[in-house]
Amino acid sequence: MKRIITLTTDFGLDDHYIGVMKGVILGINSDAVITDITHGIPKYDIFKAAFTVRNFYKYFPKDSIHIVVIDPEVGSERKPIVVESEQGVFIGPDNGVFSFILEENKGISIIEITNPKYMLSDVSNTFHGRDIFAPAAAHISLGLEVTELGENVKSPISLEINKPQVHDNEISGEVIYEDSFGNLITNIPRDLIEGYSKIQIDEFIIDSVASSYQDVEKGEVLAIIGSSGFLEISVNHGSASDLIKDRRLRVSK
Repeated sequence: MKRIITLTTDFGLDDHYIGVMKGVILGINSDAVITDITHGIPKYDIFKAAFTVRNFYKYFPKDSIHIVVIDPEVGSERKPIVVESEQGVFIGPDNGVFSFILEENKGISIIEITNPKYMLSDVSNTFHGRDIFAPAAAHISLGLEVTELGENVKSPISLEINKPQVHDNEISGEVIYEDSFGNLITNIPRDLIEGYSKIQIDEFIIDSVASSYQDVEKGEVLAIIGSSGFLEISVNHGSASDLIKDRRLRVSK
């Protein structure tokens, strides 16, 4: 059965870990379509992984299966879980990595993976990506109901994600994510900023929200609504991360 399985990890590309996960999946379902999202999540950075998942999952077919392995507590009492929603199936540790999925989707089922029938026979304490998550994804891709994997989880772990605050005619927000270009993505969504124009961050004052990077000269700081749907602070042909140290910002009319 051809079904998409995506992989997002902090493993990097220098070791065998990604390859062996793919081998486990294909050993169970040789028709699975495996897609790498990224293996460059900073080590143990659960929030960056959660935000990455939030930004890609909606663009995949709704029957896709997404494995996310950023797992600093592997081998501990943290639960291996499956999150099933109308937008797809998500497999990984219960450590907050699915926070945005839980916030943005309704009708979610969350199952702890406990059934040894759908794990490898010798489960290590250090590589659940290979021994638990990959086989679970492969069996689901063959049509297994997620309820066969274990019992319901009532209170999954969710990260505390700061929301922007609106006071009078001003929005207070903060940078929550830096991409590889040095763009600073804030927690202020597109719909909240409508009607506001002036942005102050660190020593920089930006008079309007740009429609493209070319609205300013090379090297200049700008504000723009990025592809994630949030207000971003950027530098045309440069890195805002290198220029701006205070990651709090104010937006006014």
